[in-house]
Amino acid sequence: MGNTITDVIKQYGGDETRLMDILIDIQAAQGYLSDSAITQIARALGIPQVDVEQTVSFYHFFAREPRGKYAIYLNDSVVAEFNDRAGVAKALEEAAGCSFGQVSPDGLIGLFPTACIGMSDQEPAALINEVVFPRMTPAKARALVAGLKAGQAVADLAGTDFGEGQNAHPLIRSTVRNNIRLRGDMVFDRYEPGAALRRAVSMSSREIIAMVKAASVRGRGGAGFPTGMKWEFARKAPGDVKYIFCNADEGEPGTFKDRVILTELPGLVFEGMAVAGYAVGARHGILYIRNEYRYLRPYLESVLTGMREQNLLGAYIAGKAGFNFDIKIQFGAGAYVCGEESALIESAEGKRGEPRDRPPFPVEKGYLQKPTVVNNVETLCSVVQVLVKGVDWYNSLGTPESKGTKVLSVSGDCDKPGIYEIAWGFSVNDILKMVGARDVQAVQVGGPSGACIAPAEFSRTLAYEDLATGGSLIIIGAHRDLLKDVVLNFARFFREESCGSCVPCRALTVMAQRVMEQIVAGKGTPTDLARFVEWASIMKKNRCGLGQTALNPIITTLRNFKPLYDRRIAVGDDRFMPTFDLAAAVRDYDEAVKGP
Repeated sequence: MGNTITDVIKQYGGDETRLMDILIDIQAAQGYLSDSAITQIARALGIPQVDVEQTVSFYHFFAREPRGKYAIYLNDSVVAEFNDRAGVAKALEEAAGCSFGQVSPDGLIGLFPTACIGMSDQEPAALINEVVFPRMTPAKARALVAGLKAGQAVADLAGTDFGEGQNAHPLIRSTVRNNIRLRGDMVFDRYEPGAALRRAVSMSSREIIAMVKAASVRGRGGAGFPTGMKWEFARKAPGDVKYIFCNADEGEPGTFKDRVILTELPGLVFEGMAVAGYAVGARHGILYIRNEYRYLRPYLESVLTGMREQNLLGAYIAGKAGFNFDIKIQFGAGAYVCGEESALIESAEGKRGEPRDRPPFPVEKGYLQKPTVVNNVETLCSVVQVLVKGVDWYNSLGTPESKGTKVLSVSGDCDKPGIYEIAWGFSVNDILKMVGARDVQAVQVGGPSGACIAPAEFSRTLAYEDLATGGSLIIIGAHRDLLKDVVLNFARFFREESCGSCVPCRALTVMAQRVMEQIVAGKGTPTDLARFVEWASIMKKNRCGLGQTALNPIITTLRNFKPLYDRRIAVGDDRFMPTFDLAAAVRDYDEAVKGP
């Protein structure tokens, strides 16, 4: 064990900011992070042991105890539940001989729930030792466990029915499907590697930024901040060392577009990062990608190597003297909040992924306190096409306030879930027809943090001036119990994913889940509904978008589907006594204060 830890730490130069990589590699080698391993890591890096412990404790995929030779993580997201996740879970438990949250008596198999793993178009899906198993059924679950017990390799059990496109690449060999249903004029259009970089080096950094601003390129992560403005802030920020981050931590349930783009067009993303580096004067790029996509790592590293060989990364890029830029890959370890740019930066530094106070903003003080640009995968793809095809072409797509295209991840109750690239301005009705959705009760736009809309709003358009979205659309059929199947699931998700840094988020996500459980059970009161509205305003005081929008699943359904709540509310106010037990709620705090 000692040699493994020493070798891993040497591989990363004993750099404490590479703690995430060190922990990921050591756990991959040993199965979990033991107390002795944590002590040795702290000593070797010369940092307090508590710094290692707090990072390990923050992330879902880091384990302090053995999780079995084969750790099976089964997605418990809304769409997985739609597709008999319960049946798959039961089959796994019966075959493995243990319940979820446990390891089988022989130590062979561990069963664990996990949040959305970016496979909402092919649910239920599971991760086993980093191998993805999409489209699970109870029969497949039983066969899978039988194979593991028989000593078959996980990769062999996944089979050879590889997905289309690069999923069949020798360095991926995955049964995951792309399900690209509609290729648009931006991301999935023709792409000539290096064309944007060759154009960029013929221009000044100011000219590139002016071009991006003239094209009205906006961030595709959901907020829609003007990309050119962000780059200009970073270019003007003092200092010789600057960073470009690509945010590929798409943890929003129902979102999987970045997975498909990085599978089919990683060079397009990396070229966009290099263009950004040239524009702001950065030499270093970091692709921050979620842990669930680690199966793509060898392939992505090979693409980076190829780009260096083609003089599209490294030194003297595209023949431009002084243009040096390279990219490394940083994996997360399971934390939705790391999709927020400052939390992402904290994680990349080897810390807990807790959002920072702002100002200062990352473009002033970001990664390692240096000016840092954080762009979404899709945003960087758009920039490449703008340089190649021009400002006028880009501005001819979309609406007056929303230029270009949007890549949508569509899942749920429809015939054709998958990826659709459309110009901004399509209505929800247009999309429902496109994907083969019928008898639709609701559409969750923008994931749990977005809005759940009713049929009366299906004529609305996807655009920043109407329905802004990071890309996720979950379709909910009329046969679903919206409050139980969807809203309660999202409430649990936000409770689990809160980093706990801000008091409103830490407390009210728990309380909101408990109240929703009472409402679903038919034990809610009108006062409970009033509390949700009051709590939503308090949640705006949280530091990051996760906390500020964590009650959106409740608030938007309360606004758009009030009769569903009314049918579960008692007639007459407060017929039921509250079930909140104050003594039980603070018991762990009391024990911590009293000590052993």
